Amino acid sequence: MTMPLTPTDDLVRKQLAVAADRLRQSMNQLEFDEPVSYIYNPLDYAWDLHRQYIELASGEAEVLFLGMNPGPWGMAQTGVPFGEIATVRDWLGISGDVCEVDPEHPKRPIEGLDCERSEVSGRRLWGLMRERYPTPQDFFRKHFVVNYCPLVFMEESGRNRTPDKLSVDERQALQVHCDQHLQEVIRVLPWKHLVGVGAFAETCLKRVAASSGSEIAIGRILHPSPASPAANKDWSGTATSQLVKMGIWQ
Repeated sequence: MTMPLTPTDDLVRKQLAVAADRLRQSMNQLEFDEPVSYIYNPLDYAWDLHRQYIELASGEAEVLFLGMNPGPWGMAQTGVPFGEIATVRDWLGISGDVCEVDPEHPKRPIEGLDCERSEVSGRRLWGLMRERYPTPQDFFRKHFVVNYCPLVFMEESGRNRTPDKLSVDERQALQVHCDQHLQEVIRVLPWKHLVGVGAFAETCLKRVAASSGSEIAIGRILHPSPASPAANKDWSGTATSQLVKMGIWQ
């Protein structure tokens, strides 16, 4: 029996970039009503940084982590899922500038890698990976991280509005394109595990996997958001235990 060939790094990166570019463009065609007042698409203004992130992907990756959507001080600034500034700049080695955003919320300026704020969720997630893997290459050899939705939704006050809080019609329109992108990402590699970072992401994985007939193992880790009381009690220990239980880590 002939074993399937492992995709090359270059092929995987090219396919991920094409899928991300298609998602980027499709997101710009959508419209949202109040209370959504501002929408940021980091795949637009931080595309160069996102492309550098994709260049870290490996043809040997087996575990796909899925987040929900960018936070204002993470991917919104860097174009990297859970993209806490210091991690993106100092550990992942990504550099460069981002373009201006118009309109820009005065309470949520886009400063790219010059942003001095720190995204707690990103600091926790990437902090765990930094503790466990000596270099980014060690982590990306077997793992990759994407977000289900690339858009940041904000109310007039600056309050973040997550995709699950959108109106039914808006959520359904968004889902069509985000599901398609997730299907494309899943097809890129023969993943062994799909891991939702939080319940929303796990639900998206199950829906998309079921629609495509995929039998890849699907699991979930606790979302690292500080809004979750459970995440504020040794999130890294909890996530590690969950990944060990799933057979992903030892």
